[in-house]
Amino acid sequence: MTRWNRRLLLGAIAVLLPALAGCEAGLNAPTLEFHPASSGVSIMQNGITLDNVFVLGAPVGSALPAGGRAGVFLAIEAQNGDRLLSVSAPAAASAVKLAGGSIDLPPQTLVDLGGPVPEMVLTGLANPLSGGETIQLTLLFAEAGAITIGVPVEPHAYDYATYSPPPIPKPTLSAKPRAHASGSASASASASASGSASASASASPSATP
Repeated sequence: MTRWNRRLLLGAIAVLLPALAGCEAGLNAPTLEFHPASSGVSIMQNGITLDNVFVLGAPVGSALPAGGRAGVFLAIEAQNGDRLLSVSAPAAASAVKLAGGSIDLPPQTLVDLGGPVPEMVLTGLANPLSGGETIQLTLLFAEAGAITIGVPVEPHAYDYATYSPPPIPKPTLSAKPRAHASGSASASASASASGSASASASASPSATP
């Protein structure tokens, strides 16, 4: 290739590069498209390993409503054994419920809370919750103390489509009024009325001269 041809080629490349960059930066650029979030976060602290921790959100394009519920999925391992006493998310939910109230962690044993039905549930969401957000969870252990972690909210889609949302709590049935009370009252009233009528009928002949 001659020097002149090389100059023409370099000049053409110099002209094309800005155009290609402009196309890539348009509204349809791959960087602006939604991509599935990475897997949940994992940390090791105070002898506790938290692996693949994430919150399951709503399907893509929607949000879990304020006041609603969301499942938390994770695996926990305690090097020397421990017990998970409670979990809180003050800025995200009014409470976090644990299956059984607390969770035993035998030494060097992976405790899988990965579902399919969540055993850790955020209740009373403070705000609508969408995929792509991050919330702060604080896990309180009997020995390791409190561990705070930023947890991603994954959309209920893609790799997380097979996970289950929290079950809807069943309404509490109110106690029915006792039937025997009205029955007793009716029987008592009937007996009283019958007795009065009998007494009145017995007294009438003796009053006649």
